[in-house]
Amino acid sequence: MKRLVVIVYVGFLLAPFLHAQDSTPAPPPVEPQIPGQQPGPSRSSPPGQAVVPVPVPVAPPKPNGPVQKSLVRITATAVEPDYRAPWNAGGLQRGVGAGFVISGNRILTNAHVVANSRYLTVERDGDPNKYPATVQFIANDCDLAVITVPAPDFVKNMIPLKFGGIPALESTVSAYGYPIGGERMSVTTGIVSRVDFQLYSHSSIDQHLAIQISAQINPGNSGGPVMQDAKVVGVAFQGYSGDVAQGVAYMIPTPVIKRFLQDISNGHYDEYPDLAITYAKLQNPAQRRFLGLKDDDRGVLVSSVVAAGPSDGVLRQGDVLLAIDGHPIASDANVEVEGERAQFEEVVERKFKGDSVKFDILRDKQPMTVTIKLYKPWPYSVQGHSYDVRPRYVLYGGLLFQPLNLDTLEAYRLSDLRLRHFFEYFILDQIYLQHPDVIVLSNILPDPINTYLAPYRGGIVDEVNGKKIRTLGELADAFAQAPERLVIRMIGDGPPLVLDRNKVEAARERIKTRYNVAKEQNLQERPESGAERQANKT
Repeated sequence: MKRLVVIVYVGFLLAPFLHAQDSTPAPPPVEPQIPGQQPGPSRSSPPGQAVVPVPVPVAPPKPNGPVQKSLVRITATAVEPDYRAPWNAGGLQRGVGAGFVISGNRILTNAHVVANSRYLTVERDGDPNKYPATVQFIANDCDLAVITVPAPDFVKNMIPLKFGGIPALESTVSAYGYPIGGERMSVTTGIVSRVDFQLYSHSSIDQHLAIQISAQINPGNSGGPVMQDAKVVGVAFQGYSGDVAQGVAYMIPTPVIKRFLQDISNGHYDEYPDLAITYAKLQNPAQRRFLGLKDDDRGVLVSSVVAAGPSDGVLRQGDVLLAIDGHPIASDANVEVEGERAQFEEVVERKFKGDSVKFDILRDKQPMTVTIKLYKPWPYSVQGHSYDVRPRYVLYGGLLFQPLNLDTLEAYRLSDLRLRHFFEYFILDQIYLQHPDVIVLSNILPDPINTYLAPYRGGIVDEVNGKKIRTLGELADAFAQAPERLVIRMIGDGPPLVLDRNKVEAARERIKTRYNVAKEQNLQERPESGAERQANKT
């Protein structure tokens, strides 16, 4: 099974790249000439022999210009949330990546270079200083970010890079960065070997256009420019681990970059919209005849429509999509966009929240046209990684309850089949309609009041005292308003979990002190403001 790995950017110092010096000996001194006098043979030359000029060494040409005047080295100090003890601040990490200056005195880099960061510094070529920087915009769904440096003289003598298009297959590109955390710029060269949709492993759920290159991209190259003909054609961002494939790396192409920069032009990032449908290719002739399709190699079949998505009520299961915004959809789901073949979702990829897309469809063998207003459905966020947020949880009687998501699943390495089903089919089976939060008893802090409750660990909360629980907030309210006894029923067979409210209250301070619990619940992902922190203290 192939496994994509985000480029890790913690590294060590590399020895600087040294050019070999030319060993040609210096030419002998030549006697200076008197104005008007014809040049004669050198005193050191035999009579009648002319002096042969010695060629001056010429530095090799730089096909992409002085990139070092645009490249920066980024050092990030980040805090990784602790989902096993979510009341803790989390683990401190330090990483190194690259970035480059673009128009508007901004620096473009990867989102995974600056995600969860608490302190950023940037360095430029020939300057020993480290400049504090701030994240201006971050797009975790396409692994891009823009940071700025408040110091007014930082961009002095720096050259903003310009963007090119999608490079041709088999053409040569150069990747720039600071591999393994080195402090001197490194350059690797390779060819473009594939242009296709790929999973962006930073979020682990979003798929966008990506370009595969053979240039060596190592930890520390993340966020650096990939260039061709003195223009940026991509941003280095991920590759396969060495035990899967050698010399295979990916860059984010300019259509994705330009879309990100256009999205943030209004001062806010709205994320990628999504049709929220699944579909099947229609390449089987018998299947096409059954659906009433012509023998023209066009159309894909809608398999499902997500109720929380923009296509709900517009498209139906069984519809055949024939064209999108006038682009014919082939039976293999590809369309031609700007002279290139790509999956038809690429048309949606280039749109923004609130934009519309038009489909020519075949419904019950009858042609018709429909229009969909786009936005990003919220359930998809459960199946992807989250960054710059705090884990949500409720701790009651030493029992830790958390919403099921990718981060929680990976933190506990949960393998229960029911949990895997609820996670993997959260969208397809529309589980979110009944359980917007799939609340799991993820951990138990041992105490006399919760003895013998270990078998309930990993269970999904269904109801408390006869009331259905849909969200973490409803669970917190049920605990706060509970009578003398709490009866917690889990999904599936088995007896309910029962707690004595008076004993729980008596044990609260003991459990908090024993396990260093600063706060018993957090219902919001966003960080608290200063006013909220002060209110919670009082």
